Amino acid sequence: MTTSRPALRADELKSLLLAPNGPLARVEIVDVTESTNSDVAADLRADPASWPDGSVLIAEHQAAGRGRAGRTWETPGGTSLTCSFAVRPVVPASTLGWLSLLAGLGAVNALRATAGVPAVLKWPNDLLVPAETEIDGWGPVRKVGGILAEVVPMSDGGPAAVVIGIGINVSQGVDELPVPSATSLALAGAQHVDREGLLVSLVDALIAVTRRWRDAGGHTVWSGLSDEIALVCGTLGDTVRVELPGGSEVTGVAVRLSEEGGLVVRDASGFEHLVLAGDVHHVRGAG
Repeated sequence: MTTSRPALRADELKSLLLAPNGPLARVEIVDVTESTNSDVAADLRADPASWPDGSVLIAEHQAAGRGRAGRTWETPGGTSLTCSFAVRPVVPASTLGWLSLLAGLGAVNALRATAGVPAVLKWPNDLLVPAETEIDGWGPVRKVGGILAEVVPMSDGGPAAVVIGIGINVSQGVDELPVPSATSLALAGAQHVDREGLLVSLVDALIAVTRRWRDAGGHTVWSGLSDEIALVCGTLGDTVRVELPGGSEVTGVAVRLSEEGGLVVRDASGFEHLVLAGDVHHVRGAG
């Protein structure tokens, strides 16, 4: 049975997060929307100044949240942290593909620090925590959150914006989860984690990661961030089956991340495949 959860305190969060005392330029909290990513992207297309660099839209409830490849991401109201950040980095456009993984690194750091759970990143954009049993395609882990990064061209000819949507299950019970592969921080054993504290920690972690990336001119390798992403990426070292766009598949060991942020999979013959997009299924348990 779904129970009521406390609402986010907009005034308190704005006082913590908004400049000049906080790191963000705009913070908005709404009761319900279909998708925070869609809202921010639509606003930016209509008015490039609507969401300046370092802005966030937070929703108490998403009625039609979106995941990668058009999948839905829906949770009961008040049980999850669902938000979208607007980022306007002045870096080469070719480096923007790293932002999903960079956001994943920040989210993992925040979850470990705030919730005390050994979260890992599943390439390219899932947040996982350990589970006591295995599920085909997932191994002994469950999905506690996800990330969706979208590049939005600007109508004024300026550098493109990137909208980074992050959804994290916080307090759901078993009966409130849509699929067996999902979990929440509460079910994963996190103690005394509230959405407000998690949001502040997430903002701090994302700011720290993206500042290093910007200072390095968007070079994830030079900044050392690619190594840090690899350390928290639970996909690396596992045998995986990757469903590629178009219907083909690659099976092998996920050996490393490429300079573009892709996944390098070595098949049984020793050939290395560069995967830039696809659905990863773990043939053996994550570890």
